[in-house]
Amino acid sequence: MVNLIWAFMAIVGILYAMFNGTMDQVNQALFEGADEAVTLSIGLISVLVFWLGIMKVAEEAGLLSLLTRFFKPFVTRLFPEIPKDHPAMGYILSNFTANLFGLGNAATPMGIKAMEQMKQISQSDKASRSMITFLAINTSSLTLIPTTVIAIRMKYESVAPTEIVGTTIMATLISTMAAILIDRLFHYRRVRKNKG
Repeated sequence: MVNLIWAFMAIVGILYAMFNGTMDQVNQALFEGADEAVTLSIGLISVLVFWLGIMKVAEEAGLLSLLTRFFKPFVTRLFPEIPKDHPAMGYILSNFTANLFGLGNAATPMGIKAMEQMKQISQSDKASRSMITFLAINTSSLTLIPTTVIAIRMKYESVAPTEIVGTTIMATLISTMAAILIDRLFHYRRVRKNKG
């Protein structure tokens, strides 16, 4: 759907430029935009590698394990149908902790493993309550340190590239709370509907 929207916008823009006589400006914008995108992507590699290295050090130092133990009492309440010592709980906690530290590449395999374990628990091809809750929380932008945004701000010579961290934590709290509340609201509505 998104691809169709982008294609529609591009076609409308090109047709408008053709009839308006501004195709030269469109060509110039295309080439300059592509050039800037490539330059930005290459420039971000070093900064992203640095931040991912810092996060990997935190993982090796046991900080992620410490946070996993800290979050376990909260997470077990969010997924009441998963036994506390089930492997799914470990994958969920590891996924959440990795996401909080901006380790998206490390979080994705753990998220897939968590989904596989939750599917085994539900013994169904339909998404279980736990799977829906897990997906809702994951899509709520669970991040404490936005390494990509910090890297872009550093690339464009921001005076304080890390000042976004406070705002990110606030946004994460609000979006995650909203995701949990909406998840619970729809769950209890479905339970009441099935009873009625």
